[in-house]
Amino acid sequence: MTPFDARRLVGDLVVTLDADVLSGAYPDRDPPPEPAPRVLARHRITAGAVSSLRAALFDMRSGNDETLASATSAGIVPVGALDLRDPLGAAREMERLAALGVRAIRLFPEEQGVEAGFPSVRHIAERAAVLDLTVLTGGDVRRFWRPFTGLGLRVVFLDTHFYHLGDFLVAAAGEPGFHTSTRLLNSPDALETAAGEIGAERLLFGSRTPYYEPLVPLLRLATGGLKPDEVALVAGGNARRLLLGESA
Repeated sequence: MTPFDARRLVGDLVVTLDADVLSGAYPDRDPPPEPAPRVLARHRITAGAVSSLRAALFDMRSGNDETLASATSAGIVPVGALDLRDPLGAAREMERLAALGVRAIRLFPEEQGVEAGFPSVRHIAERAAVLDLTVLTGGDVRRFWRPFTGLGLRVVFLDTHFYHLGDFLVAAAGEPGFHTSTRLLNSPDALETAAGEIGAERLLFGSRTPYYEPLVPLLRLATGGLKPDEVALVAGGNARRLLLGESA
């Protein structure tokens, strides 16, 4: 029996920007066996949008400064991590980051014990709209879509599960700035359904390297039914448009 070779099925697919990469460590988890840059390179992912767990869980300024310093290395696009438990401090940090040229922020509501209805979430969403920042957010999309509505925001929901894809598509139909990561869209037709309903230009490859395995979303993208130009959009074109201001 020939062994299953997932990397062979991925073929020559190259991801030019992964929208979901983390640096640092969770206090309650073992550190990853490999650093993110090595994992990305092994999977032919040439760049990653990196957010700091230190900034999200301990100290925003020092953690974000570490990310900004690492952005001198090729393949790292800095994303500012905010602490929703400190909405006033988070708003000030957003302004500092925007002045430094950062184009996106990331929210960690589950890790911080923050619910969608907390005033801090809407406050940060409104400030992001004023500063013209793209928002990357975790959390259950069935709840976390609401604080970002009516603001004209560009939002990427990083935790959209294929069980909840219908809810995302209903919400996204009325919010043209709503996008989703493909990390958990691993059912047989999730990518194709999403592309058919709202367009492939609203899907971003994300892996959550180094805490999750990139091979599964890579395999789904490489072997699915999207057209080559749609695959190119998902595999980095959309992320580069949102996070770097490039034309897709």
